[in-house]
Amino acid sequence: MKSFRDQRRDNRSHRPAEGGNAKARQHGPKPAERPGQPAGPREEAKSGPRVIARRDGALPAEKLPLILEVAPNDDYALLDSGAGRKLEQYGPYRIVRPEGQAIWQPAWPAKEWERADAVFTGDTDEEGMGRWRFPKAPLGETWPMKHDGIDYLGRFTSFRHVGVFPEQASHWDHMAGLIERAKRPVKVLNLFGYTGLASLVAARAGAEVTHVDASKKAIGWARENQEIARLSDKPIRWIVDDAVKFAEREERRGSRYDIVLFDPPAYGRGPKGEVWQLFEDLPALADLCRAILTPKPLAVVLTAYSIRASFFAIHALMRDTFAGMGGTVESGELVIREKSAGRALSTSLFSRWVHA
Repeated sequence: MKSFRDQRRDNRSHRPAEGGNAKARQHGPKPAERPGQPAGPREEAKSGPRVIARRDGALPAEKLPLILEVAPNDDYALLDSGAGRKLEQYGPYRIVRPEGQAIWQPAWPAKEWERADAVFTGDTDEEGMGRWRFPKAPLGETWPMKHDGIDYLGRFTSFRHVGVFPEQASHWDHMAGLIERAKRPVKVLNLFGYTGLASLVAARAGAEVTHVDASKKAIGWARENQEIARLSDKPIRWIVDDAVKFAEREERRGSRYDIVLFDPPAYGRGPKGEVWQLFEDLPALADLCRAILTPKPLAVVLTAYSIRASFFAIHALMRDTFAGMGGTVESGELVIREKSAGRALSTSLFSRWVHA
């Protein structure tokens, strides 16, 4: 069975819901940090669902709508889009994948699309490389990529995605700036961290990073990316665990973070039939993220993919969650600017609380 992360990735190209329950998050083996190191005590909560009371205090200032845009560059470009598909350039390769948001028509002629090196077909079972068609020549599972000078591996996965979500670059740049300007030690928690680009950006900027994902395979890819990026000397803990249960234990242990990133699935089902529904369970998760902040926090960043909602919904939740803490809640959409006709492709909603 796929992890919640994989289920969410399956649906990311379709805006219809994916969704949250406190015990139905990503599941996986017990946490494992660096090789040969014990993961630490695994005390589990004995209580029921987290009880949330509306907090006193003034709501944070607000900034919205904020559209964070990624433009074509030498590392990545959205070349064209339309008719439910997108044509992208990832390093040396031109790739075609489904895109439910692209309800317009392609601007480039068919011959440009036919030059693709890889096309996701989705017409075979979910394991192996059979879901990709390689019109020119068979390609391996991975290929070298860069983001802002950080080397990593692109990867043809069986669930449509390629190991990186380039629209997140706006968040990565913002986070790196916060870390560098802090002029002090900064601890970052990356929940649902996937293959680790955000963690690598944070570590390169000088932070101590804890990266959590339920998928053992994703953690393996993330470790590999750290080596390829030549950042093995940077302090990153790679932990395979249910992201929310890990954060609950951190709260009980008194572990605190200056920046928390969380990118939960919209919908997921655990190995014992547990169900995670975003709209039901996100408030408790946001409250938990507040509870594990240091006395002088920098930011909490929420990204929400594949949900039928306005960003106003998560914006209001984040303002309520951080009432009495000052700062500003900035909310809107992450978009990628197309090279062909200059259209903006929306990929996700976001809301971030920034203390400074």
